[in-house]
Amino acid sequence: MRGLLIIISTVSIVFSQYNVYDINNYNYFQDSVRVNSPIPMFKSFIFPGWGQFSKNDPKWKPFLFFGIEIIAVTSNVHYSKKSNDFKNSFESHADKHWDLKRWYENTKIIFPDKWSDIIIGTHKLGLKINGDYFNTNSLENLSNQYLWSDIEVVRDRDFYENIGKYDQFVGGWDDKFDNPFDSEGNWYSEKKGNVESVILTKNKNHYRNLRYKSNINSHYARYAISILMLNHFISGLDALISPTNVLQKNSKFSIKLTPYKTYNEGGVLLNLSW
Repeated sequence: MRGLLIIISTVSIVFSQYNVYDINNYNYFQDSVRVNSPIPMFKSFIFPGWGQFSKNDPKWKPFLFFGIEIIAVTSNVHYSKKSNDFKNSFESHADKHWDLKRWYENTKIIFPDKWSDIIIGTHKLGLKINGDYFNTNSLENLSNQYLWSDIEVVRDRDFYENIGKYDQFVGGWDDKFDNPFDSEGNWYSEKKGNVESVILTKNKNHYRNLRYKSNINSHYARYAISILMLNHFISGLDALISPTNVLQKNSKFSIKLTPYKTYNEGGVLLNLSW
């Protein structure tokens, strides 16, 4: 019994010399891991290809996104300028060849039985007289009260759309008048689809073509902006989800616990990561 007590006391004294709180009694190391940092994503959102370049991705990727960016920006500038040039052309053409008084007088000839209803019409043009604003549904009365030189048509966006789009305003064009309901001459009718037809003049048709070219180039410019935005989004997403080629430090540890390493009694391997 006495011998057993001596052994227990000796073992207790030995183990009491081991400090479990001493970090020198543990093996630990910080590992290097591959992580997808959000920073390249934000870089590519700002400037497509920047995030891929900072991650040392294959060179074709940043050049691809950068190339799309340049093409989209250049296309937008190009088509916006073309659209604006055609816009200036069709507005200048209308200002030269469409007149309010002529519209009023020719409408009586083209639609003799319903000219008053045509003047009032479904669509209206803005009018300005001595700083006051009216519209064409009161033109018949205004023409009896004021000189034509005092009545100014408001040449806004609606004006330039209406005079090219609707038969109601066809009388304002200055082409030499002939039968507007046949299919030839300076004034003619052109069928659209199976039912509807539109009354045209040579000047009106040229105006419509200029306006169409302006609109189609404006659409192309907007498509370029859409591609630009999509390129930013895809580049940023790619920078986030694609594997990185840069090793970065992260809070991941591999810890090997050997509390009794002095006596080689093994230990516990603990991995912590987040």
